[in-house]
Amino acid sequence: MPASTARVATAHGRKYMTQVAKHWSHRFPELTYDENRADVPLPGGTLTITADETGLTLMLSASDAAGLKRMQGVVVEHLNRFAFRETLVYAWIED
Repeated sequence: MPASTARVATAHGRKYMTQVAKHWSHRFPELTYDENRADVPLPGGTLTITADETGLTLMLSASDAAGLKRMQGVVVEHLNRFAFRETLVYAWIED
């Protein structure tokens, strides 16, 4: 199963993670989150977000490489919606 990880520097990681988790919880009722972690069951894969005072760690897995790339784009798009006051940098590393 293809997977990738990204570290995103921001002082607002917990806020963004919580906003994305609340947003997606309507679509994915199996989603769970607390103040430090969100586990998101996505179609064809999973996303785990961990947050701390320096940023976010995004761990994404998918059933195939094309799905992984597509889901990376979806994750980035959604996080950027909530982080519109700053520019986040995503450096995905394939596992």
